[in-house]
Amino acid sequence: MSEKKKATKAAMAALDAAAHAAKDAKALSRELPKKQAKKLGALAADAKDLANTSKKKIARSPKKIEKRASEALSQLEKATAKVTRKITQAAKAKPESTAKPAPVPSAPVAATPAAAPAVDLAAFTAVQLRERARAAGKTGYSRLAKAQLIALLSS
Repeated sequence: MSEKKKATKAAMAALDAAAHAAKDAKALSRELPKKQAKKLGALAADAKDLANTSKKKIARSPKKIEKRASEALSQLEKATAKVTRKITQAAKAKPESTAKPAPVPSAPVAATPAAAPAVDLAAFTAVQLRERARAAGKTGYSRLAKAQLIALLSS
């Protein structure tokens, strides 16, 4: 009786994935503008609630729970990708118009640090990446997540 069925194991794995995605989305929503954060936060809360499903419910209908968890996960992934895409586009659009005059004075200072650790940007924290963006003369970096900061600095 202690062995779990395949369907139950799959449901548990889907719930774990949904919980992890909810945690990541919640962290991302803290760095977003209010409107986008509200939408992403609502999806994250739904996924988190689903992840807190009781073991009894999972045992009764594992396939149904797995389906709900995978749907919540796909919704979160789509919303996160959409928000990330919007932020990246906004970050690319702003520096192009304002960064043309700014890199001239800061180019000698920022060119050496940005060129060498371009591969190692993932090792830095978001705070350190924001400092590098500030030093490079970039704008619109204060609300960007780590992935967007890496994209901004590597471009």
